[in-house]
Amino acid sequence: MPRRFATANPRFFRVGVKFRTMDERQFYIERQETKNITLVCPHCRQENAYPIRWMVRTKKKELPRGAGSEDRKRFENARSYMVRVDEMVACRNIRCRKRFELTGQSVVLTSEAGGQQPGPNFDPENFGNR
Repeated sequence: MPRRFATANPRFFRVGVKFRTMDERQFYIERQETKNITLVCPHCRQENAYPIRWMVRTKKKELPRGAGSEDRKRFENARSYMVRVDEMVACRNIRCRKRFELTGQSVVLTSEAGGQQPGPNFDPENFGNR
């Protein structure tokens, strides 16, 4: 009796497979920006302007290709924002020169050019807490 080999066509074995969603970074255009911020050194109490680096993520105008229905929902809720890159700065006082940690908000929402309002479930207090 001749042997029969089962052919493994991958189209027929996708029943229980979940398809991947898009990476969130594909919804944004990323660029680095430096802003001067006035800070007070906690050691010597001297006030100076320090250059702080930020990663600015601006929402794209259109949804990237290959997006599914779940990706469309995530894209509609996406907002432009900035993430602080620097966590420590060194004091500019010649006698001090100690490093100190930046505290406070590390994620800041930016206003979009279109003036688009956030969705009804948007909570700005918990935006960076993912």
